[in-house]
Amino acid sequence: MTDQRPDPDLTDQNKPATMTSLILAVVLYSVARIALVAVIATVIFFGGQAVNVDVPPLVAAVFGVLIALPLGLILFKSLRLKVNDQIAQVDAQRSAQRDDLQARLRGED
Repeated sequence: MTDQRPDPDLTDQNKPATMTSLILAVVLYSVARIALVAVIATVIFFGGQAVNVDVPPLVAAVFGVLIALPLGLILFKSLRLKVNDQIAQVDAQRSAQRDDLQARLRGED
């Protein structure tokens, strides 16, 4: 059997970030965080009912948010780092374009 590994030049890490890929990464990260809050709130709500404790949905949602905040940072670290990396790449591209425009306006090559 041959070991088929993806070409490192074709992985997501080496592709230049575009605004579209940045938006997609931010949306994916946001949806993952919201889904985590929903799952935790649902577990709290139905877990309370399982032990005959009436937990109001708003209280379950608040505790879901409070628990999901630090947990999401740990669970979705790779998504967060991808968003951060893409933000840095887009910022660097914009900076380079701005510097190029400024140089052309000054008459430099």
